[in-house]
Amino acid sequence: MSEVPKEFFDRADEFIKIANQHMQQGVEAGQVSAAFMYGLARYSAWFTASGWTNGQDMAKARDETVEFFVNEYRRMLELNMDDYIQNFDTYVEASQQLGAASKGA
Repeated sequence: MSEVPKEFFDRADEFIKIANQHMQQGVEAGQVSAAFMYGLARYSAWFTASGWTNGQDMAKARDETVEFFVNEYRRMLELNMDDYIQNFDTYVEASQQLGAASKGA
């Protein structure tokens, strides 16, 4: 993502911190991820609805809107997957160190 303000990433990091807190409380990563995606989908639906004056108009734009959000998510996921592939050892080691620290090891 080019020319994105630092505050954008700060906001994203805040959501990740909340997800990590749930994992530290013993919730499995897959469950946290599923809840995170559901929350984003719910928020995106609300955000979309807030731009329409009625459900009929929203319904007419449904497929185009879904396609937009899916394409944006895919693009962001691919960027992050590529980043993790290129930095795998560094990121996995850091993640494991954080996990050990949160367990008191």
